[in-house]
Amino acid sequence: MPAPKQTGRRSLLVTSATLLSLSATAPAALAAPTPSTSATATPPARMSTVGGERLGQPGTQVNLAPGVPVVPKDVTARSWIVTDAESGDVLAAHNAHWQLPPASTLKMLFADTLLPRFPKTMEHKVAPSDLAGMGEGSSVVGIKEGRTYNVHDLWLGVFLRSGNDAVHVLSAMNDGVEQTVKDMQNHADELQARDTHVISPDGYDEPGQLSSAYDLTLIARSGLQKKDFRDYCSTVSAKFGDGEIRNTNRLLSGDTDVPVYQGIAGVKNGNTTNAGATFTGVAERNGRVLLVTVMNPEKREHNEVYKETAKLFDWGFQAAGKVNPVGELVPPKSALPSPGASAGQSARNHGSGSKPVADDAAGSGSGGVGIAAAIAGGVLVLLAGGAFLINRRWPLPDLMRRRPRP
Repeated sequence: MPAPKQTGRRSLLVTSATLLSLSATAPAALAAPTPSTSATATPPARMSTVGGERLGQPGTQVNLAPGVPVVPKDVTARSWIVTDAESGDVLAAHNAHWQLPPASTLKMLFADTLLPRFPKTMEHKVAPSDLAGMGEGSSVVGIKEGRTYNVHDLWLGVFLRSGNDAVHVLSAMNDGVEQTVKDMQNHADELQARDTHVISPDGYDEPGQLSSAYDLTLIARSGLQKKDFRDYCSTVSAKFGDGEIRNTNRLLSGDTDVPVYQGIAGVKNGNTTNAGATFTGVAERNGRVLLVTVMNPEKREHNEVYKETAKLFDWGFQAAGKVNPVGELVPPKSALPSPGASAGQSARNHGSGSKPVADDAAGSGSGGVGIAAAIAGGVLVLLAGGAFLINRRWPLPDLMRRRPRP
């Protein structure tokens, strides 16, 4: 069947390419305790220190100083983080590495892992086995057995309606759920998302399925390097089958008690019994791009996760450029130099996944140095002596171009 026409996409323009920063002391900050496999009622006293020692401490971490606004007092989430997508600086965080159930925000990892593997025009006829094993009460987009869908349809179902049925069909195309879970875990490990343990590809509540606000931000930042990921996560509404679907991200599509957030351009929401409400969002204002992740607000008001995210975005845009960071977003493992290899060699080998950079640049729109250079005209900035890759330009121009809705 033909690809459905997208009827609304919200995006913004960033004139400067976004950067990933590595400090010369990054290796010392990468040590992490043995990950847990279950969520706890209170944050553990010792958490991962990936990205900086302060990110492993419980409670709110922020460097207040004259001119820096106070972090909102009425944010009740168990865990949250505010980061500058350009520099990778963590502006403030609260229990950033607390391992919690991620709900459907885990679909960001699913998409970042599988998006490059199937052409959008590829078609698949749904077999009954494709939909087997979905959890009771799963969110669905309405995939029908025996009907043929193209990959574009299925990704719309994943991003806009958080359809577990679409996730399971794409997983079947990827040699099954078990293989997809392995692939997702491998990709999380590559991203240094060490708090993340994948049990199901759709984020459904499963014992031991955990992530953290820090990891979900890393995953979102990786996904946003892919043009298709940016396009799907910023789509407000689209035709699907015989009807229309609308994005359930309320900061993007709006609701009675939540207006569309100025500058919002994605990313993904989630909600399950164990996880509560979870959300990772990206927004731009005055040329600055922020990522905010919020996990499980204790306040149970309607759309509370979006309200708290908006407050943290507001704070971040006011504090950016004034507050000293409390940590940083680390790069993928492949961005680090191999033992005995030069920094230049490492840069040439770097991509967002296991494929060569040249393949990414030529095909799927995945992130990589080649794409960054092509889009931004940027270069790799190396530390004196060439020991470490310090910056890499991140291509987000399509994400950041606002288009009028028809």
